[in-house]
Amino acid sequence: MNRRDAIGKVALLMGGAVIGAEFFISGCKSTSTQVSDLFDADHVAFLNEVADTILPTTSSPGAKAANVGQFMAVMVRDCYTPEDQKTFLEGISKLDDAAKKQSGSKFLDLSPAQRTDVLVALDKEQKAFTADRDKKLVADRAAHKGQKDYKEPELPNHYFRMVKQLTLLGYFTSEIGATKALRYIAVPGHYDGNLPYKKGDKAWAT
Repeated sequence: MNRRDAIGKVALLMGGAVIGAEFFISGCKSTSTQVSDLFDADHVAFLNEVADTILPTTSSPGAKAANVGQFMAVMVRDCYTPEDQKTFLEGISKLDDAAKKQSGSKFLDLSPAQRTDVLVALDKEQKAFTADRDKKLVADRAAHKGQKDYKEPELPNHYFRMVKQLTLLGYFTSEIGATKALRYIAVPGHYDGNLPYKKGDKAWAT
């Protein structure tokens, strides 16, 4: 699965544009900043646990097995604006705060079921936040319709939307995600326009 296809699938699943997509498609930016300047090992381990709650091990390995936490760290460093980087980094603490508020403990101290409940609540929160954000953008565009020098305001994104998008993107572009969770053929074969489908078949990575 190439980058453009992966982003298209994540956008379809999330119902909106993928944050940082334009940079990811073009190869992201060249930077001398080290991942460790933004994220330490504990951050990456935490993100792996969050990602593994979103995509746990089932009949195929989960997101932690694909080290999606490290993928997130690289993507945030190379493909996010400084504003989105700040939002994402602050979001790590906010996610832990949400876990304490809902279940009384830090996210890593919760049971798998409790972790899922926390992330389900955050997903509802980010959907409402994003819907309100999009309404404001539509209203602003309408208010400035026909204005030649109009510049769309850069409204903030929700941190959990970033986490969820990067989890899906990182997993399904990883070797594990492409070969274990999806069906994969390294070299495309002949075209078959009438390939039989059985209910429950995995989607194709290629």
